[in-house]
Amino acid sequence: MKIGLSTYAFTWRKSSSMPVPMTLADMLQETATLGGTVFQICDHPAIEDFSARDLDTLRRQAEALGITLELGTRGLAPAKLARYLDIAEALDVALLRSMFNDADSQPTAGQAEQQLREILPRLQHQGVTLALETYEQVAIDTLMATVEAIDDAHIGVCLDPGNCVAALEMPERVIARTVERVANLHIKDFCFTRADGWVGFRLLGCPLGDGLLPLGTMLERVAPAARGINLIVEHWLDWQTDAQRTAAVEAEWTRHSMHILRSIES
Repeated sequence: MKIGLSTYAFTWRKSSSMPVPMTLADMLQETATLGGTVFQICDHPAIEDFSARDLDTLRRQAEALGITLELGTRGLAPAKLARYLDIAEALDVALLRSMFNDADSQPTAGQAEQQLREILPRLQHQGVTLALETYEQVAIDTLMATVEAIDDAHIGVCLDPGNCVAALEMPERVIARTVERVANLHIKDFCFTRADGWVGFRLLGCPLGDGLLPLGTMLERVAPAARGINLIVEHWLDWQTDAQRTAAVEAEWTRHSMHILRSIES
């Protein structure tokens, strides 16, 4: 088990909303500074345009910092996954996170299974695990039925219980349904707050330990240390009035999450 950060822990600080956005090199350095040993480059399309030299520089920086790299994208189109497997090979990545849907495709369960079976030989040959994330657009039983039908260790689950709440799938059930196939853990806490005027609710992130994420239950059931499953910090942070304040809160949430996970690790 390793603990570390995702690009989703830098959502605002790497964005054009900042006067000087953070680069992947900056994010890697912060991961190391906070004691992380894994960094997931997740839903960061710019990586697709990196040259071979750029990828080699990134790999060398991670290696020098003692950081394992992971990748993440969206969708199951075999051509797209093959492109990310090329990137994974260049970065010495052994875990690729994805989802059923992307902006261009929303496959049925049958189509998703067919696409996964098409890419499976490449995953097996390269020694990469594809971790499909739990989220509200695909029912957890549909996701699991697809993973179980293929029944191969190279296709598993990226467990993020908070994503499924919007579909009224409760975290404890999502954990229980996926536990045997989990290959990656996204750690982000969340809570409901009343919308303005007390008309409805908003589902947003909060500091780890302050919300509804059953972290203790998840870690007990999944047993990541025994199974070698990495813990990846993410956030759902709302914009905080201005860039300086938003960056400061994002950085503080990240430090706080890493402190908690390091205490669990030890």
